[in-house]
Amino acid sequence: MRKTFLPFSPPSIGEEEIAEVLDTLRSDWITTGPKVKRFEQEFADAVNAPAALAVNSCTAALHVALATLGIGPGDAVITTPMTFCSTVHVIEHVGARPILADVEPGTLNLDPVKVRGTLANLQKKSKKNGSGAKAIILVHLYGHPCDMDPFLKIAAEYECALIEDSAHALPAEYKGRKIGSCAGEATVPVLTCFSFYATKNMTTAEGGMLTGPSHLLDDARVWSLHGMSRDAWNRYSREGAWHYDVDRPGFKYNMTDIQAAMGIHQLKKLNGFHLRRREIAARYNQVFQEFEELEIPTEHRWASHAWHLYALRLHLDRMDISRNRFISEMQARNIGTSVHFIPIHLLSYYRERYGYLPEDFPVAYAQYQRCVSLPCCPRMQDQDVEDVIEAVTELVSEHANARKTARAAAGS
Repeated sequence: MRKTFLPFSPPSIGEEEIAEVLDTLRSDWITTGPKVKRFEQEFADAVNAPAALAVNSCTAALHVALATLGIGPGDAVITTPMTFCSTVHVIEHVGARPILADVEPGTLNLDPVKVRGTLANLQKKSKKNGSGAKAIILVHLYGHPCDMDPFLKIAAEYECALIEDSAHALPAEYKGRKIGSCAGEATVPVLTCFSFYATKNMTTAEGGMLTGPSHLLDDARVWSLHGMSRDAWNRYSREGAWHYDVDRPGFKYNMTDIQAAMGIHQLKKLNGFHLRRREIAARYNQVFQEFEELEIPTEHRWASHAWHLYALRLHLDRMDISRNRFISEMQARNIGTSVHFIPIHLLSYYRERYGYLPEDFPVAYAQYQRCVSLPCCPRMQDQDVEDVIEAVTELVSEHANARKTARAAAGS
């Protein structure tokens, strides 16, 4: 057993990021300025997006996306119960109603069949109530892309915008195309939101990026900074002018040059980070697929998984241990784990506000109860990976019903 604790997902920060941050601190500009502009352009190029807007979190990107699309009171937005709460909070923030649809049993991504059925029902009701869905928020869960083609077709049919919550999905690909590039070819509005939180595939400590069509990003930029017509750089730099106007009650969501300084170098390292994540996931898969008590993550042939999270699923009917006990035993073996996520309809606010029952979304509910996220990050050494494998396989061997029965029979 390990002698020291293995953290679940520590950041990978190098001397290049530190030097760039120091350079920013020694400069005349630490808030939104030239490094943010550089980071936005380099990020847009990296994901083949028409344009990019740097903000202070993925939550901010999601909120700005909804505001930019004009979504507000009386509107409905379809999304998944299998996500972090912020995906749904932002729908509430703009006064719209979140409508949940269940997930696929494999990827745990939003199920397009369930979404189509939900939209059809809403359309029937809207003829009476005058309220239909204005957007679908997809979540590329764990880093595996949603099947975009059906969703683009559904969105066009029902005249919905698509918002991609891509907090996990950098640098994932769908059918050879980078997540973030869809807006360039789509016939419906598509906005994509990325996260640079400390645990993500690249980090600016806190931060996010919104990508999409240039005309929508121009509007989003105004929303992201108080609704002002000029940001600080365009007011206070040598080429700037002091006068500005405000045409809407915007937000304070801008990214700083200090954060962008980190992002510039993290972006350069992203492919290397991704390669290491893939190596770790492949090693886990190699071992865990041999155990009938375990289900390894799904990766479709048309997808390139970002492997932000490695979500192992336990076949609890083949073991005499609960998921929560499994996690406790992993922690006792000095391995940090987590669960992603507690489904939205189980959380007190949404349960009480909308009267959800656990069985309302049976796939999300059933799969949540057997998920365990294992450490999978670039800082892990080969021995760290083997320590995780050893802990998991020991627990499975100790608590597998069939194996215990076989051992008992052999000893009788």
